[in-house]
Amino acid sequence: MLSRIFLSAVCLCLNLSSAFSQKVDEPYIFFLHNRFLENHPLSEAHPQYGKVEYREILADFEKGGFTTISAIRKGNINAQVYAQKVLQQIDSLIHLGVKAPKITVIGTSKGGYIAQYVSHLAQNPELNFVFIASFRQSDLQNIPDLSLCGRILNIYEASDPFGESMQPRINTATCEISHFRDLELNTGLKHGFLFKALAAWLEPCKEWAKGNYKFK
Repeated sequence: MLSRIFLSAVCLCLNLSSAFSQKVDEPYIFFLHNRFLENHPLSEAHPQYGKVEYREILADFEKGGFTTISAIRKGNINAQVYAQKVLQQIDSLIHLGVKAPKITVIGTSKGGYIAQYVSHLAQNPELNFVFIASFRQSDLQNIPDLSLCGRILNIYEASDPFGESMQPRINTATCEISHFRDLELNTGLKHGFLFKALAAWLEPCKEWAKGNYKFK
């Protein structure tokens, strides 16, 4: 059974016990979108990159067999605070019997930074994470105390100034990271690549969420 769960962007306080008690063996994706949707309606196009294909992205995950949990955030959400609420939902799933390797947190741009805070707060080496266009070398100075943990895939676009290899951040982790991979794309779309439901980044996300850490 495939389902899309939209959580409140203000308070992620959904009672998961009845909704998920029969689906503990299914794979789950938490999808965290980019900053643009926090201040613009889904119907509005970015002047350079076009509309965010949010529904299409979620539909692709569903088609891949994942129960997808997501929400459109509104109003310049604090990344750390929002990450704590996401973590509460992850903890609820684990409490219900969902195994950590069945849970993947995927974030694009600001959503990727929120996902990094989830990784930092959870300190669970068995959770899966995909950070997309959400690391620059300057982060090491601007967010020095962030310590990642989990099975981590970092996706970035060669023409995008807002993404690069995350190896320097991985080197600072205090948690033992059993699986890490950098994946550089070459779409030529700059930061706009994450606005689109492109197979170039969606397929690696799904492979990672399936536990296929050595995908080609």
